[in-house]
Amino acid sequence: MSLTQEKKQALINTYQVHETDTGSADLQVAMLSERIQQLSSHLQKNNKDYASRQGLLRMIGQRKRLLGYIRKQDGDRYKALIAKLGIRG
Repeated sequence: MSLTQEKKQALINTYQVHETDTGSADLQVAMLSERIQQLSSHLQKNNKDYASRQGLLRMIGQRKRLLGYIRKQDGDRYKALIAKLGIRG
């Protein structure tokens, strides 16, 4: 259920803050959002997969904490990121 190398590289190229960025908060939120989307579609087909559901909730919590950090640092960057990802803020 992890991201493929090609998908991860595409996310890095899209959301990196500077040229050598591989772990900024913006990028982490984008990767978590992609994994959450994949896991959500898996759970729609396999609704009794409780272990994956627990992992999904953990990822959602992590993304929420990272978004809170970004909002506290720079509100405009936060708004642009949630608009670009298409998630609720």
